[in-house]
Amino acid sequence: MDYYLLLFLFFLLRILNVLGREFVRCSLNKKLGLFSASESIGSSKSTNMSSPGEYYNSLPPITKAYGTLCLLATTLAQLGLLAPIHIALIPEFVFKHFQVWRLITNLFFLGGFSINFGIRLLMIARYGVLLEKGPFERRTADFLWMMIFGSLTLLVLSFIPFFWTPFLGVSLVFMLLYLWSREFPNANISLYGLVNLKAFYLPWAMLALDVIFGSKIMPDLLGIIAGHLYYFLTVLHPLATGKNYLKTPKWVNKLVARFRIGAPVAAVRQAGESSTNTAFRGRSYRLTD
Repeated sequence: MDYYLLLFLFFLLRILNVLGREFVRCSLNKKLGLFSASESIGSSKSTNMSSPGEYYNSLPPITKAYGTLCLLATTLAQLGLLAPIHIALIPEFVFKHFQVWRLITNLFFLGGFSINFGIRLLMIARYGVLLEKGPFERRTADFLWMMIFGSLTLLVLSFIPFFWTPFLGVSLVFMLLYLWSREFPNANISLYGLVNLKAFYLPWAMLALDVIFGSKIMPDLLGIIAGHLYYFLTVLHPLATGKNYLKTPKWVNKLVARFRIGAPVAAVRQAGESSTNTAFRGRSYRLTD
């Protein structure tokens, strides 16, 4: 028990140290007009902000909404205003008592305030943002459809007794991490300043850390499965056959246009973007030395 406590404190200090250095660096970059080359991974824009408020306002709409809902759900649960059992995915309650809201609410709960919750929230703020501002830049409808498809895939898998888990928020976050790792597999990542590895292996490294800390492995695996299915249907299969069976539905485009979320579809087409409604640009990678 003492060993795990010391390990927990060590990783906590490492995360706080990284966050502190990032905040100071971003503040200095804004004042001096500097930027780091590593910030350009997945985005052509710098996200240097001098205050948390400015950083929050700079977040892309879908990632910001999802992260905010996750933080809100955990805060309400921590304050005792919301019982997690009332939003958990319990098939018996869904089908026998018609508590259909559980199909959605379980996706926003990442657990109580803990080091794991902080890591998941940082993963949303990091890899969700890099995806939405990178491969999905000016393609809000496609990003929203990716989140919807991932959520539906996780729900279907979770109804299988072997894969069942009451909360799929962690799985959805892991799906974002997996997709980012496939889109930028050769990016160099420093894992808490301890290990340097290529982004392709990051989901598996995070899964291994969860095993070490005693967290359940199934939510992580579900996220990897959902992420790979989406990547296969939108990138690998179209590259092999030239056919894409997972185009963004028109109703998603209309929803984004109706509520003016992100970049309008018309603006994207006027900017010369591809209108194939695929998730990524058809890129595939090999790991290089």
